Amino acid sequence: MPNVYRQERLGELIAAELSELLRTRVKDPRVGFASITHVEVSGDLRHAKVFVSVMGSPEERAETMKALRHAAGFLRHELASRIVLRYMPELVFKLDM
Repeated sequence: MPNVYRQERLGELIAAELSELLRTRVKDPRVGFASITHVEVSGDLRHAKVFVSVMGSPEERAETMKALRHAAGFLRHELASRIVLRYMPELVFKLDM
């Protein structure tokens, strides 16, 4: 049975760490003014939907989302070194309006 409290805590922790990583470690110029608004973690803690708010034109939003999807593996690896879990969730980036 999934522990909803643990899912919420893990989502908040992932959001905070991803925000820090986007600010300090991601050097892709396509990632402009992006901020993590919310993270939903599945019941088995294997998947995480990361909702991102992006400032700019629709073309800039599309390029930012493309860059984040491209950097998902790197971000997951960096999260694994910062958060101790048996399985680091797969990251799926969604545009938050």
